[in-house]
Amino acid sequence: MPIYEYICYNCKKKVGIFMRPPAIQQDPACPVCGQTGLRRVFSSFAVVKSTATVHEESGEPGPGMSADYYKDPRNIGRSLEKQFKNMNMEIPSEIRDSIDKAREGVLPDSLRDLNSASSDSAYS
Repeated sequence: MPIYEYICYNCKKKVGIFMRPPAIQQDPACPVCGQTGLRRVFSSFAVVKSTATVHEESGEPGPGMSADYYKDPRNIGRSLEKQFKNMNMEIPSEIRDSIDKAREGVLPDSLRDLNSASSDSAYS
């Protein structure tokens, strides 16, 4: 059963009203002032997108991409995922887990030590 949005002609408030089945439906009344002079309006809605759709819409990384592209955790592992897809191969579960964890902000064990290192440290 849907919820419709109306604007009250009397108090000018926008209200959402839960509508009953047509057999028992009455003229909606404003829950603020009680008047029945309501005009139905279009409601806003959300569109849920899959990760694949977000990736397709954001384009490929490369020259000219803003630094924010690389800071967005949803983009971690994108090039690796694309390489596996182009080779028609499944991503091994260990790699898939690492990518998913990195997108959630958990660094792989091999990178945790680098996170705390100073910028002038030397690695051999």
